[in-house]
Amino acid sequence: MKTRQDIAVFLLRIALASGFLSAVASRLNLWGIHSSGWKNFVSYTAEVNSFFPSSWAPTLAVLSTTAELIIGILLLTGYQVRKTSLAASVLTFLFGTAMSISFGCKEALDYSVFVFSAGAFLLSTFPRYLWSLDQFSHE
Repeated sequence: MKTRQDIAVFLLRIALASGFLSAVASRLNLWGIHSSGWKNFVSYTAEVNSFFPSSWAPTLAVLSTTAELIIGILLLTGYQVRKTSLAASVLTFLFGTAMSISFGCKEALDYSVFVFSAGAFLLSTFPRYLWSLDQFSHE
């Protein structure tokens, strides 16, 4: 039986997946004129990670984009939701921390990075995930 909680968990999973996939799409110019583009993202990565040498920015940009793409696809399909949402929580917490170190906490708060991280952590705490690949592997 589907409950309001089941529907809320599903919506949270889809919202988190959409956030990750939209960010990746923007970097790859899939949003057209509304895209940030890869070059701008690499520059922003260098700014966010100002405590690392700027030469690391391209590698960090590729690694974070790859992680976000994988997390987004896994959340969208509902595969290994508990582990994936924990990874999402850690990744976004690290993003928020890096933003806070480099710019102060206002930017991380304005972009709701810690809310995103907390939402991903919350998602990892539920016992079941309806409308997911996980649902079929547990039945």
